This record gives sequence, C-alpha cells and structure tokens, in this order.
Amino acid sequence: MGVLLALLGCTATESCVASQDKVTQLLQRMEGSVNYSEPPNPSILLAMNLAGGNTEGFTYKWLLQEIKEEAVRKAQKDMTSGQVALYVLALLSSCEDPRQVQAQGQTLDLISVLQQKTDEEIAKLEDQGVPKTTLFSVSLDILALCLAKASDYQNPSVILAKQVLRPESHIFVDTRAVAVLALACAYDYVDAQDEQNLLQMALEAVTNSFLDEQEAENGMIGNIYSMGLALQALEATRKFYAPREWNCTQAFAVVSRHDYQQPMAIAQVLPALVGRSYLDAAGLDCSASPGPQVTLAQTPGVHTDFPPAPITVTYTITNKLQGKHFKHSTSVTVPDGSILLRVLEVAAAEKPQTFSFETEKTSWGPMVVSIHGLAGSTEDRTYWQFLSAGNALDEGVGTYKPHAGEHIQANFTTY
Repeated sequence: MGVLLALLGCTATESCVASQDKVTQLLQRMEGSVNYSEPPNPSILLAMNLAGGNTEGFTYKWLLQEIKEEAVRKAQKDMTSGQVALYVLALLSSCEDPRQVQAQGQTLDLISVLQQKTDEEIAKLEDQGVPKTTLFSVSLDILALCLAKASDYQNPSVILAKQVLRPESHIFVDTRAVAVLALACAYDYVDAQDEQNLLQMALEAVTNSFLDEQEAENGMIGNIYSMGLALQALEATRKFYAPREWNCTQAFAVVSRHDYQQPMAIAQVLPALVGRSYLDAAGLDCSASPGPQVTLAQTPGVHTDFPPAPITVTYTITNKLQGKHFKHSTSVTVPDGSILLRVLEVAAAEKPQTFSFETEKTSWGPMVVSIHGLAGSTEDRTYWQFLSAGNALDEGVGTYKPHAGEHIQANFTTY
C-alpha cells in the first residue's frame, strides 16, 4: 500500500495526485490530438489550464484565439447551452472575461448568451419535466454561471437539485458529477435556508452514492470514461460526505491502470489527477510561470511484414420505436484492430440500401446520428445506441475496436 500511495503522490489522509510523469504524458497526448483544421475543443483548453500545461506554446494560443472567434461566430445561434458553458469555463480558466469576448472586430457578452439559453432549458424542464437538451448541459450551465458570478443561477440550481433527488430518476454518473460541481458552487450563494438545505441533501446523496458504488465495484464509478468527472466531484465536495472518508487511492489506481487515448476523456480526468476540478476554473493565477513545456514526441511506427488478420463481426440495426419497425443483420469482415466506424462503413458499402448511416463531429469523436434513413432527435429525445452482448458500449464508434465474432447492435432508443 505504501508503494502505491507513493506512486500516486498521496497519503491516507491527503488528497491524491498523480505523478508529474503521468500528468505530462497525458498533457502531451491531449495537446497532440488538436486538429487545427477543426473547431477548437474548449475542454482541452480548460484541462491545460487546470493541469498546468504549457500556456506559452502555439497550440494553447491557437485554442484560446479560436475559442474567442468561434464564440463570436456561433454562440448565439449554433451552440447548445452546454457548449456555451464550456466556452465560458475555458475562458475563465484563461483569465479572460467572458462578458467581453473580443474577436473579428466584435465584442460579445457570452454570459448573457448563456443566461438566455439556460433560461430556455429551465423553462422546458419545469414545463415538461425534461430540459431542451440534457441535464448534463444544464449542470454545466449552472456551474459556468455560478463561477462567472452571473445574476441568475440560484433558482436553476434549486430545480437541478430537485431533479437529482427524484427517486425515479436514472441519471448517468458523468451528469451527476457535473451536477455536484454546479450545486457545490451554488451552495454558498443560495439565500434561503430551505433551498440551501435542499442543495446539501442533493450533494450528500450523490457523493455518498459515488462512494457506495466505488466500494461495490472495486474502485470504479460508472465506467472508466465517467471516472474523471466523478473524481473531480469527490475531490471538491469532501465536506458533504464527511465524516465519511474517500478512498481516493483505490479510485486513482483504477484510473492509473487505464491507458487513456480519447482526448475528451483525458481532458476530464487530468484536473482530478492534479487535485483540481472545474470548480477551480475561475480562481487560477494566470500570472504564474507557465507549466512544463510539452514537446510532442514522434512515435516510431510499428512495421511488420504481415497485415492484420481479418476478423468477422456481426452487425444488427433495430428500430422498434418509430415509423415502420425494422431489424437487419449482416456479417462484416475487417482487419483486426479496426474501429467500429470501419465496420459501419463496410456494411454501408456492401448494402447501402439497408446500412447507410450519417455521422456528426463531436468533442468525443464521430457520433452516428442516422442509420437506414432514421435520425435521432433532441426534440423526441431519440438516438442510436450501440451495444455488445446487450451492454452499452463505453466508447464511441471512432475508438471502440470490435473483436472477432463479436455481435454489435445498434438500437434506436430514447434517453
């Protein structure tokens, strides 16, 4: 145990932090993922700031400038509330004023934009029981508004707390984690005692449920991709589950064993690895010395005389939800090590009338939005869910690699 504690940089009574080598490796991998031909990912800039990345390098400066320009171009009409919230958090962590975003000869009050979009989310949530987008977005909205000291986030925080405490609600770990961060920020600013008590109940309920799940699952909370936000939440809210203690060593051991490759997953886990959370976004010292220089190493290619062996994967699409129901299956042969997206591409090439599909770019990689002409809808709260052996995949089609003989199912379903 002593060796593991030393590796993680913690004692039994202190906060856990990862080694500088681990942090630098993930910073390097995350920075190397930035594609200058694509829109900037504010989560990467936020993580670089929180984890002490190189703020003097080209990638950092490019991200910051592009985020300002994208905000001016798209925030009002082409971004969801959650996307705007991430832009606000990224700017706050860079010591930039989100009320005066200057780019392209214009100045934009991004807080006003976020406030309006949050009001729309809350109005639908109160009227129909569901937000305009997702509770994850609403949680990000409240967190960003609170950290920016906006005028109205207290009432939304009370409504969010009630959603979290609904006994029939089945909220994903990552959503509950961001909700905890938002409610922890709002807790000290809510005026009425009964409302503050409500927020405290929600914070205690979620954090204790995380601790229970960690104990039951040998350190895991949700899945490996929800661990980053869960660790952030537990680190930032210790007073709400005290006197109970968090075995952060066990949780960090789970994270340390995983070789994170997905940039968005790295961006969420990095702050926790240095003992920080999104709650720290507005309190960073931007005058401090920049973090360690991250030099992008060139990884030599692996050369082999033999191409990957082919594998066969069964692929099934099912719709029992809307319009004319259907279920179609096919067998697809791809090289071993291929990502799931390749399976879909081969199936569509061989049987385009049946397996055609469309994707959209997201911060987590390509997301399948339509199969067989049937598209998901935020209004209907429908989407295509991918499963293997009846279990939802933890990774997206751009990263998941099927194995030989695996049966991949795409089910049109609701959230």
